Amino acid sequence: RNFYYITILRDPVSRYLSEWRHVQRGATWKASLHVCDGRSPTTEELPSCYTGDDWSGCSLQEFMDCPYNLANNRQVRMLSDLSLVGCYNLSVMPEEQRNKVLLDSAKENLKRMAFFGLTEFQRKTQYLFEKTFNMNFISPFTQYNSTRASSVEIDEQTQQRIEALNFLDMELYDYAKDLFLQRYQYMRQKEHQEARRKRQEQRKMLRAKQARLREQGENSSSTDYMANVERW
Repeated sequence: RNFYYITILRDPVSRYLSEWRHVQRGATWKASLHVCDGRSPTTEELPSCYTGDDWSGCSLQEFMDCPYNLANNRQVRMLSDLSLVGCYNLSVMPEEQRNKVLLDSAKENLKRMAFFGLTEFQRKTQYLFEKTFNMNFISPFTQYNSTRASSVEIDEQTQQRIEALNFLDMELYDYAKDLFLQRYQYMRQKEHQEARRKRQEQRKMLRAKQARLREQGENSSSTDYMANVERW
């Protein structure tokens, strides 16, 4: 079978706030095994941010303060090859080197995917998906500007803190946005060129048809004239 890998990226700050609200309501990732290189991380490699069944009711400050929170740079981590940095073992290489390897890996994997879209560009995402896989959706994608994340009011300091906690995701998103818009522009130009080619082909066929009709008309007039001459 041929498998096509696709994903949808989201603005890192909005995505982070959305996950916080999700966790705040009682969601957990206990079913996630985080398997890497054939094994799950130990509790020392990946400590929990909370005790008990879940982390429901946690404040945004508590959410940001946990150094083991997997919400931080989640998009880079999920798109990269963690085996390149020793999985969840942070002692394998220096932090700066680890971050660079993860970001480079995430960018490369994203670029090689059959398709990726952006939550903030729903209609463009639909357009690229349809062009990539040669299919059409029954109804257009809807852009929702009002979400749980957008309802959270944060000050500039908190905004900067979230961006700092997700600095790898911020850089990945900038890269993805640039690549996404380049692909969109390329597809639109290709579509316009194809439409222009079809119009030229249609005009060419129309001219050829008109030429044949004129030729048939001239031949018919000549035949009628000769027939009349014989009768006269």
